Amino acid sequence: MAAGGGSKRTWVVDVEKTLKEADKSVEVSRWERHCIYRVPACIKDIKSKAYQPQVVSLGPFHHGDPNLLPMEEHKRRALRHLLRRARRPLDDFVAAVEDDAEQLESAYMDLGVEWRAGIGSGGRERFLEMMIVDGCFLLEVMRTAAGKNVHDYASNDPIFSSHGILYMVPYIRRDMLMLENQLPLLVLQKLNAVETGKPPNDDFVNRMVLRFLAPSSRPLQPGIGLGLHPLDVFRRSMLYGEYQKIPNSRDTQDNDIIRSAVELYEAGIGFKTSKSSSLHDIRFRHGVLSMPTVPVDDSTEYMFLNMMAFERLHVGAGNDVTAYVFFMDNIIDSAKDVALLSSKGIIQNAVGSDKAVAKLFNSISRDVVLEQDSALDAVQRQVNGYFRQPWNMWRANLIHTYFRSPWAFLSLAAAVFLLVMTIMQTVYTVMPYYRPADSNPPSAPSPM
Repeated sequence: MAAGGGSKRTWVVDVEKTLKEADKSVEVSRWERHCIYRVPACIKDIKSKAYQPQVVSLGPFHHGDPNLLPMEEHKRRALRHLLRRARRPLDDFVAAVEDDAEQLESAYMDLGVEWRAGIGSGGRERFLEMMIVDGCFLLEVMRTAAGKNVHDYASNDPIFSSHGILYMVPYIRRDMLMLENQLPLLVLQKLNAVETGKPPNDDFVNRMVLRFLAPSSRPLQPGIGLGLHPLDVFRRSMLYGEYQKIPNSRDTQDNDIIRSAVELYEAGIGFKTSKSSSLHDIRFRHGVLSMPTVPVDDSTEYMFLNMMAFERLHVGAGNDVTAYVFFMDNIIDSAKDVALLSSKGIIQNAVGSDKAVAKLFNSISRDVVLEQDSALDAVQRQVNGYFRQPWNMWRANLIHTYFRSPWAFLSLAAAVFLLVMTIMQTVYTVMPYYRPADSNPPSAPSPM
């Protein structure tokens, strides 16, 4: 075609066609449905293994991965056990899930065409099969771990037995927190309603999932609606209550990075555990910084990374977990900071090495993006304002300079001692010259 000829280029025609067909309201509704994402390479580069399921695929993104294929047999067994117990035909479960097939498909951003409905493609059927099989597997695993339906399985079952609960369930629990490995809770709700013959119950599904992922967690508030997926429910359980209300400060210097825990402690700031385990419960009052207790073990890193990835990719999720991790990174610079926080009960170190804990928080906060004027920024400004008070800065500098080593302290003590002795010697030397003349006692009269 000629550059300025009468015929338009094909791509120009295509753009003009889509321009006419574009509907803002349709695009808005399309983006609102997404809640499960593939983690971009720019995020995965930090630690790719933290986003990779180890034993079981849930949903389409890792379905068929060679390392996860051995679990497919156990998924089918779980489906058969559930069907026998429910005494309901499989068609009833398929019909219930099929009613919301479009919504389930839309939950996955960038879902492959092999899973979508199409003429003669069979994608919708494969998608429904995967949803039902994976959903029944999760229901059976969670119930077995809770001590229910254990007798339906053989005592030497590799998954659904006391042995499987001890050795396999921790890996399944881990895989349920991978952002790319999520299953919409709508599937579990539909399957449970068909099996029990009861109306769908959002709170019941939320509690069941959270009880499996974190038995000691505070239950979610009733009536908040069905969670998006297991990772969403787990994240919500860590975020409840209100942040501390602090007036905004106009001092731009207070926006500086907060000092390390040891430096704050040397400046007279105390540390104590918060009354709750919520990441919102970070408060600074009367020179004391209270923070929730956080267990640090082998699961902490991937748990935080996947929640942070969800906050970064899901519009409207907020960045509460990201802000907390960034705050912890600021006050942890070395193993000494970890040791201090551990002594105050803020960190429960199950890793063993204080240096490893410091490295963990320093590494997972790389390339984080924070919202401006967040609630933790206000706490940070208040801590920095307290730290910059002249007496507190002088106290911190004194401790940092003279009390870090015993030799420096002994030198300071010797210098103070010599100074005091010199002053005392000077006083006793000068005092006789300033005595009043009549202060001397009169001499006795001579004898006649």
